This record gives sequence, C-alpha cells and structure tokens, in this order.
Amino acid sequence: MNTLQAILKINSNAKVSITRKQGEEEVIEWLDGTAEISQTDIDAKKVELQAIEDNLPNVKASAKAKLIAGEALTAEEADTIVL
Repeated sequence: MNTLQAILKINSNAKVSITRKQGEEEVIEWLDGTAEISQTDIDAKKVELQAIEDNLPNVKASAKAKLIAGEALTAEEADTIVL
C-alpha cells in the first residue's frame, strides 16, 4: 500500500502533496488546512490495507464456494463480486 492510499482511507477529504527524492524518505505536505495524520497512524493503516489485500484471494474463493453451494455470503465476500 502506498502513503496516499492510507491517508485517504483515514481522511477521504485530505489534501496532501507527497514528494520523495531518490533514496530519501517521503515528505508529506498537508494542504488547505488538512489536519496532519501521524506517521504511526499512516503506517498502521498501510499494514491494515495490505492485510486486506493479501486476504482477498481467500475471500473470493470462499464466496465462490458458497455461491456454488447456495449458501449466504458475508458482506466481505459479497464485496468481492463484480457485476
């Protein structure tokens, strides 16, 4: 997961500029009065989003099996279905 995705999951209205020079850490500039989000919170959200992404194939497989068996899906499983 990248920093911008994590920031927008925490605050969907955030306005930021993120720059990085080769070999350096990211620099986040908070724009238009956007409240700063701590790096710790951003990093935690990145881990959370990565875990969800890593689990997606398991959720899709579970949804498929339940559909074939005629069983009810969880909300998470239903969210994986694209019509």
